[in-house]
Amino acid sequence: MAVAATTTPKTGTTPVTAAPRTLRRRRPRPGRAVVNVLLLAVSLVYVLPLLWMLVASVSNLNSFRLALPDALTLDNFDAVLNVDTTYRPMLNSLLLCGFATLVTVVVSILAAYPLSRYRSRLRRPFLYTILFSTGLPITAVMIPVYSMFVQVNLIDSMPGTTLFLAASALPFGIWLMKSFMDGVPLVLEEAARIDGAGAMTVLWRVVLPLMRPGVVVVTIFTFIGMWGNFFVPFILLLSPEKLPASVSVFTFLSAHDQTQYGQLSAFSIIYSLPVVMLYLILSRKLGGGFALGGALKG
Repeated sequence: MAVAATTTPKTGTTPVTAAPRTLRRRRPRPGRAVVNVLLLAVSLVYVLPLLWMLVASVSNLNSFRLALPDALTLDNFDAVLNVDTTYRPMLNSLLLCGFATLVTVVVSILAAYPLSRYRSRLRRPFLYTILFSTGLPITAVMIPVYSMFVQVNLIDSMPGTTLFLAASALPFGIWLMKSFMDGVPLVLEEAARIDGAGAMTVLWRVVLPLMRPGVVVVTIFTFIGMWGNFFVPFILLLSPEKLPASVSVFTFLSAHDQTQYGQLSAFSIIYSLPVVMLYLILSRKLGGGFALGGALKG
């Protein structure tokens, strides 16, 4: 539709009006459709095992196949909800992973602070050593660790296993914690030192509140890595009453086609609840970022 030009009464000039733009329809690109199909296929790879676990936990069919049950039942949960099968292993896992995560986070903070703030000739070799340790498989060190635990009489010891879990997670924790700590400006620490604050006061009162999302990330990743660790407690703990849930799940498996798939699925759902709850509780801290805007004003 054409727009007529109008003449202003004061100047008599004719303003130029812009011609309307014609909107072009974007044609669907073949590459985008291929990407969507690939993403859908990857999503199905993750969704199908979860769907099988949910269906098998309430199914009356003890089958490995993903099929709709004849009737829904809670007998699988009733079979696993007892002291020997679920309660004691879950408590052992919470004690092992909880204390080991606490030790890892605290030591990572104390080790990452001087690596982030102070310069030394040994700083770079130490960082390279930590980086190498993060890629070292745990199976490569379990034989000498087992021999050492036998000599110091720490086999079948919950505190000893807790300390080893913390030590094995320290390289990743220190490296990740240092990366977050590098984002905190030195200007804030210098201002606190001018006011008379010591090194530990600056760390706990200035640096840590600003890098709280980083501490949350290290806590979640460390706990998840320990919660699913099967090999370490399986080697270092011998008594059945000390085994965590990651090892006791092995009792549901059988090599003679007698695996209780329904009970295994019910136990797996209960076993995953602490990790989900930890993420939901601490996920609020992940979206906040570093609250540096108000700290740097003025």
